[in-house]
Amino acid sequence: MTTSPGPVLAAGASLDFTLAQQLTVIALCALTAFISHMALAVFNDGVRPFMLDFIQGRSTRSATTAVSFGLSAGFIFGLGAPMALSSGVLNPWLLFLPTDILGILSPKKWLAPILGGAWGAVVVFGLSGANNLAHDLPVDFLTAMQEMSTPILFLFTLFPVLAITKQFGRKWGGIAGVVELALVVMTMKLWPTVFAGAIAMAVGVLMLIGLAINKDLKQRKADRANKTEEAEEGEEVAPADDPMASLFSASAARLRKYLPLFMVLGAGVCLLAQMHVFGGGEATSFLIAKGNYSEAAQVDFYRVFGFIPLIATTALASGAYGIAGFTLVYPIGYLMPNPILAAVVGALVFAVEVLALSYIGKLLGKLPSVRDSSEHLRSAISDALQLAILFGSLMAANAMGAGLGILIVGGLYLLNEAMGRPVVRMAAAPAAVIVGGIVLNILYWLDLFTPIKG
Repeated sequence: MTTSPGPVLAAGASLDFTLAQQLTVIALCALTAFISHMALAVFNDGVRPFMLDFIQGRSTRSATTAVSFGLSAGFIFGLGAPMALSSGVLNPWLLFLPTDILGILSPKKWLAPILGGAWGAVVVFGLSGANNLAHDLPVDFLTAMQEMSTPILFLFTLFPVLAITKQFGRKWGGIAGVVELALVVMTMKLWPTVFAGAIAMAVGVLMLIGLAINKDLKQRKADRANKTEEAEEGEEVAPADDPMASLFSASAARLRKYLPLFMVLGAGVCLLAQMHVFGGGEATSFLIAKGNYSEAAQVDFYRVFGFIPLIATTALASGAYGIAGFTLVYPIGYLMPNPILAAVVGALVFAVEVLALSYIGKLLGKLPSVRDSSEHLRSAISDALQLAILFGSLMAANAMGAGLGILIVGGLYLLNEAMGRPVVRMAAAPAAVIVGGIVLNILYWLDLFTPIKG
């Protein structure tokens, strides 16, 4: 990837899929809907905590479907679809959030994969037509949306700095910021063909993990010293009972029971990533579109550290795993040389993850600062992307309609905020670009607006 400001997407980055890619998407959507129907896994982290009541019969299928739809709809239509249309690369919000809903909604086990497969068909056949139609409009808002790539890629680089600042204060945050800036400048100067934020993100994440582990080790040392003093004074230290232990054990056993199904799921997700028509995140989608697969793998690998504790603890507490697991299959898939190897490795990765869930849960219990780091990472990723997506959306608005475009898109975003965010903030700006593009085309047909050339 070059560091030029303009979004230059790879020539092959389109929504025209080969037969193998179409069949893979349809089959994977059918599988994920089936797994969601059985309450074995869902993609939406916000829905997973509600699955325990559904599994144990305290919540109905319709009520759980309503929760899933309410927490997912904004991301599907406001983020998943716009990101796919602008980058030419599929994403998990577009594929797996709808199959969460359809799987839970389905009253019969056999119907779930049919509904999921039908959604997969809508994606691979419908998006291509919508993409071609949009590019033929007088105001090509999809090409304008590619302006989002630069702020997303570069501002995303700062998420480790934000996480370090939130957890360890301004001093360490300032040090991390200076280090990352120096590394970005150095990378742009010495390795202009490499994504400028790759090395900076790696160092930032390592700094955060190192600080967290160091804090936990110091705390454990202090705790051992206190226990020794209490023992010497003759005080009896009773072991603390963990009321969640039995629930965690039952959930882990339930997931292990369906290990072969999870291995098939891991194979499918890894295979889709290997086909390079799928990106696991906002920044990753544009890197895949540019053909920078190793950089995309780095970005998604760093994100893993922010989600392992969340996915592990919610899976153990609810009995429902994540559709993409710990998301390790994303970066692994991007780097696999062929589909067969990707499927085999993806299956093995999911097998290890499911079998190691109990161990990971116990380990996280001993490393509270590392757990906190994952929460700060997720929050930092969200903060960085919210600014990047908003800024990129305004750049897209300027590209397609100059001041009028900014007025419409920025106005829709502000109106959404004033109305209490009926569309989630992350998805509001891209959705506003699409609505704004439609409005500008209507104004053109009414002879009230002249499209910007070039």
